[in-house]
Amino acid sequence: MTATPSTAAPVLPRSRSVFTPLPVTSVAITGGFWAEKQTLNRDAIIPHCDHSLERVGWVENFRAALRGTLATERVGRLFTDSEIYKTMEAMAWENAREDSLDFRTRLEELAGLLEKTQQADGYLNTFYGYQGGPERYSDMDLGHELYCYGHLLQAAVAGMRAGGPETLQSVAVRVADHICDTFGPDGLQTLCGHPEIETALVELYRETGDRRYLDQAKIFIDRRGHRTLGDSMYGGRDYYQDNVPLRQADVLVGHAVRALYLAAGAIDVAVETGDEELLQKVKAQYDRTLERRTYLTGGMGSNHHGETFGEDFELPSERAYAETCASIASVHVAWRLLLATGESSYADVIERTLFNSVISSPSFDGKSFFYVNTLHRRSPGIEPEPGVPSLRRTDGTRASWFTTSCCPTNIARTLSSLGGYAATVDDTGIQIHQYLEGTIAHVIGGGRNVSLSTETAYPADGRISVRITETDGAPWSLSLRIPNWSTSPKISVNGVPVEITRGVTVVTRQWQTGDIVAIDLEVAPRFTYPDRRIDALRRSVAVECGPLVYCLESPDQPDLDLDLVELDINSPLIPSEDRDLAPGSALIRASGFVTEAQSDGLPYSSQPANPVNGRAVELIFSPYFLWANRGLSTMRVWVPTSIH
Repeated sequence: MTATPSTAAPVLPRSRSVFTPLPVTSVAITGGFWAEKQTLNRDAIIPHCDHSLERVGWVENFRAALRGTLATERVGRLFTDSEIYKTMEAMAWENAREDSLDFRTRLEELAGLLEKTQQADGYLNTFYGYQGGPERYSDMDLGHELYCYGHLLQAAVAGMRAGGPETLQSVAVRVADHICDTFGPDGLQTLCGHPEIETALVELYRETGDRRYLDQAKIFIDRRGHRTLGDSMYGGRDYYQDNVPLRQADVLVGHAVRALYLAAGAIDVAVETGDEELLQKVKAQYDRTLERRTYLTGGMGSNHHGETFGEDFELPSERAYAETCASIASVHVAWRLLLATGESSYADVIERTLFNSVISSPSFDGKSFFYVNTLHRRSPGIEPEPGVPSLRRTDGTRASWFTTSCCPTNIARTLSSLGGYAATVDDTGIQIHQYLEGTIAHVIGGGRNVSLSTETAYPADGRISVRITETDGAPWSLSLRIPNWSTSPKISVNGVPVEITRGVTVVTRQWQTGDIVAIDLEVAPRFTYPDRRIDALRRSVAVECGPLVYCLESPDQPDLDLDLVELDINSPLIPSEDRDLAPGSALIRASGFVTEAQSDGLPYSSQPANPVNGRAVELIFSPYFLWANRGLSTMRVWVPTSIH
């Protein structure tokens, strides 16, 4: 049996919010770039995740729990339960977009398995809490029990909002009640080393109205930063964000995914409790992280040691970790801040991160993934061992599955719910934050039915046509984001130019069915220069076009050593009409030089390199998100410059 769906949006504030998100059922992505990615997700990525979970035995762990054989049969790392929950969440959002009997049947099967495995007091975990195994909550630093619960609750919330099985909902409510009973004011005075439960509890509160869940999320937020957890080799308690109370921190620190999940949960708590101070504190931390600790692709986390943030401006390209999950978590934070503040800059962050650091992870066939998203690969990658989950995350090739496979399942749930991050409403009208080809239909202030359709080849082309397909003739506002990269945007309504306002242009009028809004964001190649404080990037430049970051990749210049290439910034960037790689993948041609390698027996010399003696070459840039889809390769985003 399935529940009656409510508003099917991944984030659904009850209280203070400038904008109200539209559900995935109101935003249909019908063509173009993101429609292809959603089709890939539905047909390949989600089935691949589900098949892999069975193949490696992580679903079987639950069946072993029923047999009472976990002590001898359990496989995988301690947090593998969470990957099943994320895959279930992806299926639930997909069913909201387009009902699938296969996904509904699988969800009911998995939910029934969870129900049978769940213990009488609501506890549910296959690594802890069984005879012969580790005791419950015996390792709060690294045990991930509450982290796994968080993903279970989010899967259940997706089911509640999208018509998922009631069994999953009842399992999640029992889990949430168990958490409140165990970790409430009179319970265990501790917290989880990996934040995630906080935002999940808030969303469950938003869906059920049970205040205990919000209160428990606030308890976890307030407990963070008081050195409750143990020391770690990854920068001490900063690794878990448990060294300084959240309200006293200045910037995001430690494990990037943990820090961003915590920020998202704190924003949720602040919004629902009316805690403006907490909201502004977290906003300031994220803003500083964007300004000083974020890669051009939107990726976050520059240290391989602990998957952590570096110091301000510590952003080396070849050592970029930029975990896919951190990019997705950054989208979660930016979306919540966009809803809470109405600031369009966060929609720019979402666009940059989605088009580059998120969608760079899956391969063309949706069956292999990057865990790490480096910006510079000096040597061809190493193929993962076939048939087994890969231990290696930084080899420059995508793997079909990992021993820690958080990224593929995170990609799945993100793409299935993508429509929920595209547009919002308020009392005045509709706000379009991401330009997708499709339709938007919703009820705006005063109970008016409004619908519109968009046509675009974005991001390959910056022209977007918005047609009003339903309205009642009363005035309302259509808000259109102007990306910060667009230098000469143009907007017209029925051919009449509209005055542009940077950030967001709002058009208010008595709309008529058939009205057409034409937007031209003038997608053109451009050079991008780094902040001088990023030592690793001095005298380097990157190439961007519209929302896409570009890179040099060895298949496009097989005879060149990309580590000896320099770019001539006095010559123009020339877009190519070659779009054979993928939609939105036009190549860009540039002029450059190849210099001679120097050596005095060490990689240093008493004489400076002389690029004037270099050989002139044509350089071909391709979109970063496509790299490593044509076999083993070298690659770089930032290229040294040469002035001639």
